Amino acid sequence: MYLSPIQVQKRFGYHPKTLADWADAGKIEYIKSPGGHRRYRLSSLEGITSTVDSRIVVIYARVSTHSQKQDLQAQAKFLTDSRTGEVIKEIGSGMNFRRRKFLKLMERVANNEIAEIVVGHKDRLCRFGFEFVEWFCQLHGCKITVLGKTELSPYQELMHDFMSIMHCFSSRLYFLRRYKEEIKIDPEANLSSSLDESELNVVQL
Repeated sequence: MYLSPIQVQKRFGYHPKTLADWADAGKIEYIKSPGGHRRYRLSSLEGITSTVDSRIVVIYARVSTHSQKQDLQAQAKFLTDSRTGEVIKEIGSGMNFRRRKFLKLMERVANNEIAEIVVGHKDRLCRFGFEFVEWFCQLHGCKITVLGKTELSPYQELMHDFMSIMHCFSSRLYFLRRYKEEIKIDPEANLSSSLDESELNVVQL
């Protein structure tokens, strides 16, 4: 039995580009339709699925500041009560794509080490650009599972995004003012030593 790329994506979650790469590498069997479109053999897909499924599941929890550590623990507990996997907990702004653990996670996705990322809400991975992150993961055969199913109306979503931006820039101004005051006291002070990692991430956005 042979399946089209769309059928494979619906059944297994693999992106068409991933299928094409596997086919070109000889990892899965395929034929071409009279129109020149690829059709993938189900049995070879099931074979590679057993290999892919041996990759790990990552449970990712994030909060913005150190004052939210209790929320971070509660978030991680909520996720681990539902799923098992490697737990990654991070403190940093969801608007910062340079978060150390987030970048390492994406690197592992690109290296085909991760089969699934489990989060409580989309904004735990990133405040903006979730669709791109999801596409990138699908490209490497990794799916994102969102356990929190709260749906916002377009108006609520817009206001949520607006408040996130306001919080980000108000935090940035606060940390920069604090740094300015420290410079008056100690001219040798630098930004990295004055702020902790999560605060520095906000300022450098």
